Amino acid sequence: MKARITVTLKNGVLDPQGKAIEGALGSLGFEGVEGVRQGKYFEVDLAETDAGKARAALDEICAKLLANTVIENYAIELADAKSGK
Repeated sequence: MKARITVTLKNGVLDPQGKAIEGALGSLGFEGVEGVRQGKYFEVDLAETDAGKARAALDEICAKLLANTVIENYAIELADAKSGK
């Protein structure tokens, strides 16, 4: 089973990298960008075929390694096992 995991900073947490990107976009002539927040994206392949067990394992993976849950949120999207999407 394939999963896509997106990790983002929680609201209220300062994002200096996002601010730097925002400034660089302005310098490159991209007007109207009012904010940028950066995050992380992971694709994980699991041998598990049960969606509930896969989600539980991924929650544990995120909480223990992929996300700092004090300052970051994460979202898990399980891909359709038949289509791979």
